Amino acid sequence: MLVPLNPIASQTATGAFIVLLVAATAISVRKRQAGGFFPLSATNQIKGLAILMVVFSHIGYFLTTDHDFLFPLSGMAGVGLNLFLLISGYGLTVSTLQKDLSVLQFYRRRLIKIVVPFWTVLALFFLLDLFVLHITYAPSYWVSSFLGFFHSANLYRDIDSPLWYMTLIILYYVLFPLAFSKKYPWLSAVALCAAGVGFLMWHPAIMDPVLWLYRTHIVAFPLGMIIGWLAVRMPQSKQQLAVWLRSAYQEVQEVLSYRPAARTVGYWVSVLGLLGVIGYFSVHSGVGTQAEQFISIITVLALTALFLLSRVDIGLLTLFGVYSYEIYLFHWPLLYRYDIFFHFLPAWLALAAYLILFIGLGQALQIFSHKATGWLFGKNA
Repeated sequence: MLVPLNPIASQTATGAFIVLLVAATAISVRKRQAGGFFPLSATNQIKGLAILMVVFSHIGYFLTTDHDFLFPLSGMAGVGLNLFLLISGYGLTVSTLQKDLSVLQFYRRRLIKIVVPFWTVLALFFLLDLFVLHITYAPSYWVSSFLGFFHSANLYRDIDSPLWYMTLIILYYVLFPLAFSKKYPWLSAVALCAAGVGFLMWHPAIMDPVLWLYRTHIVAFPLGMIIGWLAVRMPQSKQQLAVWLRSAYQEVQEVLSYRPAARTVGYWVSVLGLLGVIGYFSVHSGVGTQAEQFISIITVLALTALFLLSRVDIGLLTLFGVYSYEIYLFHWPLLYRYDIFFHFLPAWLALAAYLILFIGLGQALQIFSHKATGWLFGKNA
């Protein structure tokens, strides 16, 4: 059921929630401890930001009657999904380059980890819809859903509309070990991107309701693979790079070593420049235009660079990042069909309560999925 909000109530609730969110974020800021090119703390924070972007967008544009609620926080769901895909491509590439896994071992250790919580949530909502709301679905819909094949993404009629994303991510996980080459990882990324473009050009009629979603998310995963390849390769090429660019490298090092003020100014110019790019494209997102995917990728890269440059960790984002996948799986049906807060509390307080609930449910689902994976596939899965 949609949440009724008038413009005045919407603006008041948005302001109150932003104040609460800023306060919670500020309290959770800590100096960054982990080093490296792409520390785990950065990836978790990126995933945390991504899931909040998705949740805020679904609430602001599809759950409430006034679309100004949560604006401008609600305008970057596409960027959030591309962040997820980029981090997935990056993580799979780095781990595969560092470990030798057969195709079957890859499926056992990687694919199963995303499938088990997915199946758990899907089964739960099918049963809840049947016994609580008396909603039934065709047997073919049950089968295709558990196979991860979603050819529609209707927020109000499908079992869990955001699961259209599972078709894409499962397909990437299935194809990744088959297409990946340790010798030429960049070529594997190009091949997967070409396969995605080819699929869009094929334009199968059955997928027509969701193809517009794929068009804005076909580049991020291969791009993450390329970043992962570069992250692993850079330390190996450091000596060679120093030989090629010795004079320029030494000059830059001298400037940074003896002119700390210049280094500080350069850092903040970079941070403010990235914030400017993110702010501009969050407003001029190009949604619905041919440039949407390009603008989304630019925003994703700017956000990623900002987190890599950051000298602090935001604990709130890290917390949501740890449970981001689980939250993505269950958030929309809980908000739309099983709402327990929005119709009884002020909108800003209801959203805060849901975010706390999502963390608890995400932790419970993660623990259950881990145990269920061990029961079904053994402890080494």
